[in-house]
This record gives sequence, structure tokens and C-alpha cells, in this order.
Amino acid sequence: MNEIVTWWRISFGEEEIQRIVESMRNECVSQGKVTAQFEHDLADFLEVEHVIAVSSGSTALLMALMAVGVGTGDEVILPNRTWISPAHAVCLLGAKVVLVDVEQERPIIDAEQIEAHITAKTKGIIPVHLNGRSADMIRIREIAQNHNLFVIEDAAQAIASRNHDGFLGTQSDIGCFSLSVAKIISTGQGGFAVTDNPELAKRMRAIRTHGVENVKDPECWVMPGFNFRFTDIQASIGIKQLQRLPERIKHLENIYTNYSKGLRETPFQLIPVNLEAGEVPIYNEYLVKNRVEWIQRLEVEGIETRPFYPDIDKAPYITKKKHGFPNSRQFGLKGIYLPSGPDQKNTDINTVIQTIESIHL
Repeated sequence: MNEIVTWWRISFGEEEIQRIVESMRNECVSQGKVTAQFEHDLADFLEVEHVIAVSSGSTALLMALMAVGVGTGDEVILPNRTWISPAHAVCLLGAKVVLVDVEQERPIIDAEQIEAHITAKTKGIIPVHLNGRSADMIRIREIAQNHNLFVIEDAAQAIASRNHDGFLGTQSDIGCFSLSVAKIISTGQGGFAVTDNPELAKRMRAIRTHGVENVKDPECWVMPGFNFRFTDIQASIGIKQLQRLPERIKHLENIYTNYSKGLRETPFQLIPVNLEAGEVPIYNEYLVKNRVEWIQRLEVEGIETRPFYPDIDKAPYITKKKHGFPNSRQFGLKGIYLPSGPDQKNTDINTVIQTIESIHL
């Protein structure tokens, strides 16, 4: 039987293992000097002043919202097409999620629809750079400035992606990133927040450890927080993963190009990523009719795929509104992830393309 082509592949090598062993032998296990080194390396790479490593990308979003003071009665605007974590972060703080439809050609918040959703209760905007695609940050920052709103970028899927202004996640008050396993670099679980604002950085470091930045000798309890801490074990992995990033970017771009060329004459419609602008596609996303049938048929052939997750308005505890998201619907109902990942073999990509070409539904 042929080996299954998994929907995602990422590897952890001997260098990561040796770095973990070194940290454990030096008794660097919890958040300490190795985490500080990883934060420093990330700050250098992303060209930002402050990096705060935390337990997950979702935690980073929650912590960022806490840092800017979101609470009961506030409203936060975000796209209807995204993983549900930013919506949950808003809900957990007692605020209201306000959903905006995405662009017609890309599952990215339609910046031109944002102002129509702003009220006296609006506190901020969370654009999501889904699959490394840049939201219109110039327009979003302009709207935020005009209405005195904060902007928190959800760049969970956009480590190393750029637009004309630089790295995504670095063009707002706070940027939030994920290091979960299905990302370009991973520490298994984990995430981090970035900012150039020293006061916000100070608040997030305090929130990360039950409201005190200096956990060794806290003078007083400064503000509400929780245990959102990273570990030196994770940081040991992350330091080595970050060093692999340049080669992984090239490989992911190559996979994207192979798919886009190979599937041109098939029923699969590419959801584009702008490689020329510096966007990095960690996933290969397509629209296809009869999505369920395609998923089942490809599974029979030993190829794993995944459907897009549902639109946020499908969660009844977040909103009762079920209309006004026509662009989101096409992605939510027809979107499919083809096998991807920084360690996906080129031969497996060719197998996927050839198999799709041979199937007629």
C-alpha cells in the first residue's frame, strides 16, 4: 500500500532534540533565559522592539485584548472568515463580536465595510492575515486613527509574510502569532505577541504571569493576569525552527507554484496569495464544488485534505445574524486545504495533482 499523503507535514530534527537536551541539563525548563533568547531572535527577525512569548496564539490574542483594556460592553470588529480564536478571545472578556464580510476574491476582511459597523461602543479592529495574505493595513489604520480605535493584527498564519510596509503583524498596536504544529515554524503549541509600544509590552508581560512582570520579587499585584507563560523547552525548539525559516519559505513558495500550474485545467479554483508582494502561503487553498465528494474520493486514493472551517456567524453564541456575508459563504462552503507544509515532499505534491487530474466528478 502506498504511503498516505497527509494534509500537513512539518519536521523536528536532531538539532531541536539536542537543544532540548542542553536546556534540560542546564535546568532550563520553565520560562527563563532560553525563552528570552527566543524572544530576542524573533524581535531581530521581525524588526520589532518587544516580543512576549506565551502558551498559544489564542492566548496572545486574549492577552493583547486585555492589555488595551477591552471589557464588558465594548465591541470589537473582526472578519467573518477566520479561525474562531479572536472571536472567543473577545467573548471571554465580556465584549461583543461584530462581524464584517471578507473580500470577494480573498478571505480577508473587506476594509471598505468596516466603518459601517463602527458604533460608540467600538473599541478596536482585529484584521486577520489568513494564510499569509495581507489585509489592507493602510486603510484599516486610517479608519482606526479617525475613530480612536486600537488595531490588533491576527498574524497566526503569517509569520514571515510581508506587504509593502514590512512584516505582517508589525503594523498595528499589537501583532499576535501562533507556533502551533500547523504553522511554518512550530514549538508544538505556543505563540507570541509583538509591539513597538513599551507600555503595552509591559502590560502584556505582567498579564502573562498573574499581573506581575517581575515574578521573582513582585512588589505588588499590578493588574489582573493569568499563567500564560512559555517554557524554555518550547523555546529550545523555536530557536532552531526559526533558523530553518528561509529554506521553508522557498519550499512553500515552490509547492504553491507547482499546485497553481498543475491544477489549472481542473475543477479546483485557486484562492491566490501574492508571492511577489512577499506573502507566504503556508497552506494551499482552493474552491471546489462537490467538496465532500472530492474529500472522500481523495481519501480513498490515500490523500488527506481538509474542508475550510465554518464562518464565525455559524456560532449561535457569538451572533444571531445569519445574513450579509455572501463572500464568506463561498469560502466556507467550497474551500478545501490540499496537502501542505514546509516538509511536504515534492513527489507527494505531484501525486496529488496527478490524482485530481484523473478523477471526474
